[in-house]
Amino acid sequence: MPTSIFHFELHHTDASTAARLSTFHTPHGPVEMPAFMPVGTQGTVKGITVDQIRASGAQMVLGNAYHLALRPGADVVRDLGGLHAIMGWDGPILTDSGGFQIFSLAEMTEVLEEHAVFRSHIDGSGIVLSPERAIEIQQQLGSDVAMVLDHVVSLPSSPDVLLDAMQRSIRWAARCRAVPPREGQALFAIVQGGLDPVLRVRCAEQLAAMDFPGYAVGGLSVGETPEQMVATLRATMPALPADRPRYLMGVGRPEDLLAAIRLGIDLFDCVMPTRNGRNALAFTDAGPLRLRNQKYQRDVRPLEEGCPCVACRHSRGYLRHLFAAGEMLGPILLSIHNLTYYQRLMAAARQAIVEDRFAAFCAAREAGWRRSKEEVHE
Repeated sequence: MPTSIFHFELHHTDASTAARLSTFHTPHGPVEMPAFMPVGTQGTVKGITVDQIRASGAQMVLGNAYHLALRPGADVVRDLGGLHAIMGWDGPILTDSGGFQIFSLAEMTEVLEEHAVFRSHIDGSGIVLSPERAIEIQQQLGSDVAMVLDHVVSLPSSPDVLLDAMQRSIRWAARCRAVPPREGQALFAIVQGGLDPVLRVRCAEQLAAMDFPGYAVGGLSVGETPEQMVATLRATMPALPADRPRYLMGVGRPEDLLAAIRLGIDLFDCVMPTRNGRNALAFTDAGPLRLRNQKYQRDVRPLEEGCPCVACRHSRGYLRHLFAAGEMLGPILLSIHNLTYYQRLMAAARQAIVEDRFAAFCAAREAGWRRSKEEVHE
């Protein structure tokens, strides 16, 4: 990518897979990749302080332009010093544009060529979001990385719907690119096209020709199977520039992260670790633990031996008690554990890539997760 305050370094590609070890340099520090971003939709990772986020090993967090524009307002965030200042987070921040809300709030959204028209999920008031407005909002927020506005549709969708959304995403990306950039902010494009490999490649090639600082694969984790996701990535990745960061949006499960890294993805975000944590599910190398289960009532073991997080200073039985008693500490501790688990998984993946053993690393982790599923079904 062009030399600037943003700089992507590709250090090493695994000998037997397309997994990449890289660094993405930003104004608020480097991001060692593969990396996972905790989701702070409204300027906060639910229930977690920035010190706890940093202690989990996270390097970069995600915010959502649509939600922050509604509340407290992008201009309010700007006047309070920007997203970094109000959060107290001194690391890199990426903001999503609101394109996913075109999908998630589809019943309250009308998509026109000029813009999308929403009904606020808060009070029902009308909101007009154009590509230019999406960039203006993100410039006011002051994130390190802004995302173009794209048109996300559900899967499966008809070929005509997929083609229309893909072509509109390209046109909207060009309009976002034409907005004068904010100093210290990079703009990433988003590849659309559903599960159609031809559309995905066509979209990736046309976006690559616009020379964005980074590229995301969007429109997945919206109803497709893991096998379909992998097939879509396998078709798309060769069409993306090798000298730019590659970001898979909204994914996902630990096994999905490894499958995507294997194909050359560098960056991820997902609400899964915190959402599951709030619902008493803890991720471990031996598979997920559902702590509401009676069998953990007198279990003196930590969630996972060797995990450095604060939750693992306590027993499974105590953590289960917190959920049974409705204490807010339970969701907080499990959210911290899950975020730490994801960061430990990324750190281990980076080390495996350096040592050219990423395929073996994946096989070992997948075997552990698979054994837990088999035990559940016995």
